Amino acid sequence: MFYISLLSFVILLLYSYKKSLHMAQQNLYNDDNRFLKWSLKELKEFKDYTKCELIVLLTFIIICALKLNYSFIIGAYFFTVSIVIFLVKKNTTKLSFKVTSRVKRLIVTNLVLFILLLVLIKYIDNKNIAYLLLYSYLFLLDMVVIISIIINKPIEKLVYLSYKNKAMKKLDSMNDLKVIGITGSYGKTSSKNILSDILNIKYNALPSPKNFNTPYGLIITINNYLDKFDDIFIAEMGAYKIGEIKQLCNLVKPKYGILTKIGKAHIEIFGSQENIIKGKFELIESLPKDGIGVLNADDELQVNYKLKNNCKILWIGIDKEDTDVHASNIKTSSKGTTFDVTFKGDKNKYNFTTKLLGYNNIYNILSSLALAKEFGLSVNQMQKAVLGVKAVEHRLELRRAGNITYIDDSYNSNPVGSKMALDVLKSMPNLKIVMTPGMVELGRESYELNKEFGKLMKGTCDIAILIGEKITKPIKDGLDEVNFDKKNIYVVKSTNEAFALLKKLTYGKEAYCLIENDLPDIYNE
Repeated sequence: MFYISLLSFVILLLYSYKKSLHMAQQNLYNDDNRFLKWSLKELKEFKDYTKCELIVLLTFIIICALKLNYSFIIGAYFFTVSIVIFLVKKNTTKLSFKVTSRVKRLIVTNLVLFILLLVLIKYIDNKNIAYLLLYSYLFLLDMVVIISIIINKPIEKLVYLSYKNKAMKKLDSMNDLKVIGITGSYGKTSSKNILSDILNIKYNALPSPKNFNTPYGLIITINNYLDKFDDIFIAEMGAYKIGEIKQLCNLVKPKYGILTKIGKAHIEIFGSQENIIKGKFELIESLPKDGIGVLNADDELQVNYKLKNNCKILWIGIDKEDTDVHASNIKTSSKGTTFDVTFKGDKNKYNFTTKLLGYNNIYNILSSLALAKEFGLSVNQMQKAVLGVKAVEHRLELRRAGNITYIDDSYNSNPVGSKMALDVLKSMPNLKIVMTPGMVELGRESYELNKEFGKLMKGTCDIAILIGEKITKPIKDGLDEVNFDKKNIYVVKSTNEAFALLKKLTYGKEAYCLIENDLPDIYNE
C-alpha cells in the first residue's frame, strides 16, 4: 500500500503543480498579487476538487489525533482522490501552458523546497504525521509557488534587465525602424493584425505575436523576432494599472500610436473608469512632437479627454462624419462586410470589402487606413489589403460545422463588443442562438452590465443558452425583464453540455450561433 500511496501522491503532486504553475503564468507571476487573489478565490468558492482535498486532509488530522496507524486507509484515499481529480477535473484556460526559462527556474526553486520538506520528514518517526505534512504541502501548493516566485524575484530582475538592455540596444541600432504602439480596452489584437496585413503590402511590418503585450513579451519579440529587414514594428500594449503603458513606451519608443475603443474591460483590476482612460492615454501622451496618434471620434471618452501632447492627431469615425477617415454605407452578411471610406481632403468615396464582421472591426480598419495613408499607401493598395485581412481567432470569427455557422467571439467579452456581436447575429438569416457564460472582470458593475446584455438579446436571437446558473443569473434577469420567451432560455452547467444541447436544438435546421466569451478556469463555477 505504501507504493500505491506514493504513486497516487506523485500523480496528485504533478497534476496540481502543473495547474498552479499554469495559473501563476496566466496571472503574470503574481504581479499585483493576481495569482494570490485567484488562489484565495478558489478556496472561497470551495470547488469540488478542493472539497476532495480537504476531506482527505481532515481525515489525516483525525488519524493523527487518534494516533492510529492506518497507512493503508491513507493510501486508499490518496489513490482514489488522485484518480478522481485527474480524470474529472478539466483545466480549461484561454492560454496554453508554456515551459519557459522562467518556469524552469521556478521548478528548480520548488524542487529545492520540496527536498527540504523531505529532509524534515525523514526525522519524523510518526508516519501519519509524515503523510500529513506531505499532503499539506500538496494542499498549499499555490502558496508554495508564490513563495518560490518571491525567492526568485532578485534573479528575475537581473534576467529582465539583461534582456531589456539587449532589446534596447537592438532598437537603438535600427535608426530607420518605425515603431507603432496600439492599446485600448479591446480590439488591440485585431487592430494590430489588420494594420500589419495592410502595411505588409508595401513594407516589412512585424507585429508582436499573440498576447506578447507585456514588457517581457515585447522584449522577447525584439530580441528573437525583429531583424534588420523590418521597416515597421507594431507593438500591442496591454495594461492592468496606471503606468504600465508608459513603461512599455519607454521601452520601444513609438512614434505612432493607435488607441482603440475605451470601455470597462478589466475595470475590476484597474479600479475605476478614470484609471482606465488615464492608463490607455499614456500611449498618445508618450509620442514625440513629430509623432502621430489615431483616435476614435465616436468614443466620447477619447473626444472629451484633455490631451497633454501636441503631436498630430488623426480622427476616425462612423457616426461622426467630420473626421480624417470616415466609413459609411456599412452592409454586413455571412460573407463579410462592405463599406465606403472617405479621406479628409478627398471628395471621392472608395468602396472596401472585408471578410471581417462587426463595427468594431470597421473602426480597427479605419485606424489602420489612417496610418497607411500617412505611410504612402495608395487607395488601391489599401483596398486589396483590406480584402485579404483574415479574422483573428475567436474574435467574431465565422466557422461552419454541419448545419451550424458559428460566430466565434469567445476570446473575451465586454459591454461594447458584446453589443456589436449581437448586431452581427441579428443581421444573419435562419435560427439565431446565443451561447454565453456572460462577461467577467467588470467589478461592481458586473451585474448591471450583464443584465443589460441579457436585455439586448431580445430581438437579436431566438434561443439563449447560458453556461453556469450562478454566473449567468444577471443575464437571465435581463431576459426575464424584457419578456424573452422562457421556453427558449436554457441554463446548463458546462460548455460540453451547451454544445450537446445546441446540436439537439438545431437538428435538421440551418442556424447561426454566437459564442460570446469563453469561460477560463479562473471563473468556472
